[in-house]
Parts: sequence; C-alpha cells; structure tokens
Amino acid sequence: MAETIELPAAEDTLDFGRRLGETLRAGDLVLLAGPLGAGKTVVAKGIAAGLGVQGRVSSPTFIIAREHKAGDRGIPLVHVDAYRLGGDLTELDDLDLDTELVEAVVVVEWGEGAAERLSDDHLLIRLDRRPDDTRVATLEPHGSWTHRPIG
Repeated sequence: MAETIELPAAEDTLDFGRRLGETLRAGDLVLLAGPLGAGKTVVAKGIAAGLGVQGRVSSPTFIIAREHKAGDRGIPLVHVDAYRLGGDLTELDDLDLDTELVEAVVVVEWGEGAAERLSDDHLLIRLDRRPDDTRVATLEPHGSWTHRPIG
C-alpha cells in the first residue's frame, strides 16, 4: 500500500532520507523516481547520512555508479544514476548490482522501469515537486518491504 509524505523544505527531504537510511540493512534496494529537481539526490544524501557512509554524496550522473565505503554501521552504499542508461538493461547488468545487493544498500536514481528486476524486494519512492517547492514522496513497498516500517 502506497504512503504519501509531504516534505515542505529541502531539509525535510534530507531528514526523510536520513531516517530511512537509519532503518536500511545490507541487501536493500531503493529506487528513486521523479522529474529533474524533485529531490532524488537529496534523498540519497540523507540515506547516506543515515547509513553513516564515508565520502561526499553527489549525483553519479557522469560515472553511473559510485560506491561509498561503510561507516560505523558496516553497510556500504552503492548510489546509481540510471538516467544515462536510457533503458539499456545490458549496461545495468554490467554494473553487477545483484552482487552488491548482498552486502550493500543500493539506491538507484531514475531506476523505475529497469532496476526493479534486480530484486522483488524493493522500495520505490516517487518524488514530485509542487510549485511552492514542497516535495511529495510516494512510497511504494514491494515484496518484504510491505511488512517493514519505513523511515
């Protein structure tokens, strides 16, 4: 069942991601969908903060995937931007993300329609930005996520 959360400011979007990151565990797959400027990378930064991973988180657009080493919680983050893949699933396969899903949290921006096949257990977060700059996050849990508390 989908849940909708309003995020009035960028800080709220970051905090939502942080709270979610604190609940994530190795093997989790989170897909971020929405138009440019909706807050996908801000949520990813929050997730990284909640996981306590090392390194600065930014959009991995030009390198497609960036791995952040584990911090105190011992869980690394793989941050993927599937936008440039343009639906080319062979390139997604080349990233070997199914292997990463064993020991890391994998967050895929622009992953809807392609990355779901990595795992039946995933959380899809659709982000939208209203004219007043309020972000709206619609959370769609799949598989085991339907039985888990989210953020």
